Amino acid sequence: MENNQGHIRNFCIIAHIDHGKSTLADRFLQLTGAIEERKLSEQMLDSMELERERGITIKAKAVRLKFPYQGKEYILNLIDTPGHVDFTYEVSKSLKACEGAILLVDASQGVEAQTVANFYLALESNLKIIPVINKIDLPNANVERTTEQLCDIFGFKKEEITLVSAKAGSGAQEVLERVIKEMPAPEGEENAPLKAILFDSMFDSYRGVVLFLRVFDGKLSVGDTILFMHTNKTYTIEEAGVFLPAAQKKDNLAGGEVGYICCNMRNPEEVDLGDTITFPANPTQKPFEGYKKIPPMVFCGIFPSNPADYPLLRTAIEKLRLSDPSFVFEPDNLGALGYGFRCGFLGLLHMEIVQERLEREFNLDLILTSPNVMYKVKKRDGEAIDVATPHDLPDPSSIEEVSEPFVKATIIAPIEELDSICELSKGRRGTFIKMDYLGKDRLSIVFELPLAEIIIDFYDRIKSLTKGYGSLDYEFIGYRPTEVVKIDILLNHKKIEAFSILVYKGKMDIKARAVVEKLGELIPRQQYEISIQAAIGGKIIASERISALRKNVTAKCYGGDISRKRKLWEKQKEGKKRMKQVGNITIPQGAFLEVLRSAA
Repeated sequence: MENNQGHIRNFCIIAHIDHGKSTLADRFLQLTGAIEERKLSEQMLDSMELERERGITIKAKAVRLKFPYQGKEYILNLIDTPGHVDFTYEVSKSLKACEGAILLVDASQGVEAQTVANFYLALESNLKIIPVINKIDLPNANVERTTEQLCDIFGFKKEEITLVSAKAGSGAQEVLERVIKEMPAPEGEENAPLKAILFDSMFDSYRGVVLFLRVFDGKLSVGDTILFMHTNKTYTIEEAGVFLPAAQKKDNLAGGEVGYICCNMRNPEEVDLGDTITFPANPTQKPFEGYKKIPPMVFCGIFPSNPADYPLLRTAIEKLRLSDPSFVFEPDNLGALGYGFRCGFLGLLHMEIVQERLEREFNLDLILTSPNVMYKVKKRDGEAIDVATPHDLPDPSSIEEVSEPFVKATIIAPIEELDSICELSKGRRGTFIKMDYLGKDRLSIVFELPLAEIIIDFYDRIKSLTKGYGSLDYEFIGYRPTEVVKIDILLNHKKIEAFSILVYKGKMDIKARAVVEKLGELIPRQQYEISIQAAIGGKIIASERISALRKNVTAKCYGGDISRKRKLWEKQKEGKKRMKQVGNITIPQGAFLEVLRSAA
């Protein structure tokens, strides 16, 4: 029974952020007895402390469930996936290991941007899709409208849709029965050469790199020597097993199964997700294409507060990248901040998550520079360079053309918010492309926008304009010519490289003013005056002043000649001047991101 492929189902749950994927996964764990009632907690598969705090899934998780149905025991391999646009990469990886997907929609929110994006990802992978409406017990649930949307947008029939309340548990049994009845069993030949896909990995300090894989053909056992076809490296399997959700060792993994292996692999760099695993002596003829590499969209510098922590930061970043290949890095040196790394991310949430994971999991104190997108610069001498940091921008006189990344943004919002969404998008240099009606009360509006204009707070603004009902999905469409200038920030006439930003020329005055004003609010008052200036080249275009904390040095003078007070004031002034020359200005750590938000 264990290895009978007809009794295996591999499926994932896909949805927009916060539509209840992890809660539905909890009900499945409960129904199948994978977790004892006394050990059950909310969002069981969101094991990362950060996932629990933020209430979002960051990493896809794989768990094996046993479910009896009509006198037979079925093995269900469930993969819980993230919903945020920054983690689409995690979703596309998971789909490669499945035959089916549960498309989950919140009854109160309806179909949102990531619902549409994930549906088409599943469709491209030829998966059997089961539509499910969740949160039907909420007071503001509108099941009729959501059903209409699923039928209108995706072409489902009304009778195909299952209603559930993942929190209360109603309908979850019916969904699992539909998974068994409607989703195809994995196809694969037991006697064919081994063919498995590596879809995820993590680092364990005792076992080294733990590899998550799905076996398609053949069978692998502990002690076998395996070949990774993309990297052309061989390893010996030292441990194999499945997650129940706790790891359980097994002697072998056969066709259709999802599990993990350990090969005494110590270097995170050796892993290439999407790789095909086979036997060196009898390899499979058709390896998998691998995963489409998603280029990083947002770049920023990560530096240790204490320069002595640089080696620890390097180790932490290498380990973190193992479980997150969409995160890239290279060494960097930035004058005042010393040695660190220039890192690339899929979006701003991705950047914040990486920062928090580095600080929590590896106990580091970090400084992040202002985030930027990647610009392509063509110089007058014909050389083409990529510019991911403001200090990489060449002298303006040597630049022939600068191009910036553009994205196609799909915004789904209530009809009555059309004007405010269009106004916001046009204010961010957006070009209107098209508009479609989704049911009676919602619109899908497509704009082409510069990525630099949306990475900071565009999603937050959409949410606030639409009272939480709007959603955003975007995809990279290429580079287009633009005009960019570098704004330097000076504190007491000293340039602070970490605060330098690249901005569109037409908005340089507004953004410079916003940055100096924000810094004026964020930097605490010192014993001496602080001057904050924004400059382009040698020209100051905005400035702000933080007055000194004043001590009343003449408080003890009662009456008498004014010259006595003047003498004390002069002495105080001289002291403050000296402090200004040697004093270090205290800049709060969150200032770098706050400054960017204010300039957006």
